Amino acid sequence: MPRFQVVRSLFVLFVLLLALSQTSRAWGVLGHRAVARIAENHLTANAKHRISLLLGTETMPLVSTWADELRNDPDFKETAPWHYLNVVSGLDFPAFVAQLNDPALLAPAAPSNAYTALLQARRDLKDPQKTTDEKRVALKFLIHLVGDVHQPLHVGHADDRGGNSIVVNWRAKDDTNLHSVWDTAILEYSGYSFTEMAAAYDHATPAEIKQWQKDEIPAWLFESYQLCTPIYAAAATNPKFDWHFYPTFGNTAQQQILKAGIRLAGVLNELYDK
Repeated sequence: MPRFQVVRSLFVLFVLLLALSQTSRAWGVLGHRAVARIAENHLTANAKHRISLLLGTETMPLVSTWADELRNDPDFKETAPWHYLNVVSGLDFPAFVAQLNDPALLAPAAPSNAYTALLQARRDLKDPQKTTDEKRVALKFLIHLVGDVHQPLHVGHADDRGGNSIVVNWRAKDDTNLHSVWDTAILEYSGYSFTEMAAAYDHATPAEIKQWQKDEIPAWLFESYQLCTPIYAAAATNPKFDWHFYPTFGNTAQQQILKAGIRLAGVLNELYDK
């Protein structure tokens, strides 16, 4: 085979592997770090100090993607389902909460989805019997998973794996899937770094901050679940996403990044500002 064909084949393989590696990784590096930076902006001094002691030389934005990197380690393969919650469509809030609270899914020692993993991380951080290393792991998961559940398709439909099975075309480029568009493409469209994104999006009013931090975790999840409806509808109507897509959904993505950061700060302040 001519050398240029070998190089081309290797490049195509690399692109395919890169695409596969992004499957079900909510917000990608950019979004997760922006969420963590926004949260840092809203921590109390005491919470910020205690988190710094626990993370040592690491920062919240830096560790925000650790849980995704961990999934490639065979010793942590059981954590893969912790990043999402797939549910059936058409549920109202009581039915949605009933599904969340299915006893089969709530075993404290064995998280099986993003909801149970979040509850476990919060329990571990409150548990005086946990070691410093165990609490550091729990904190890293908490930072990451709060971001995950605010990406709407991480609370998507089970039959299409949260949009991973829905093929779409992003801005006249090669086929991708609906989930990947929401993980990375819609955020990268702005051209921001994560620090620029955090600065641009962090504009919540005091009333919004109070309400968003008052909301319980099931309300976060149901919010993402409801946002899936217009997202799925757009893909079904026209899977060739053009320049109309960002004006239609860009504000939704921005709002979810902001809410995730504000709510993450609220959880951490509650845990550490004592």
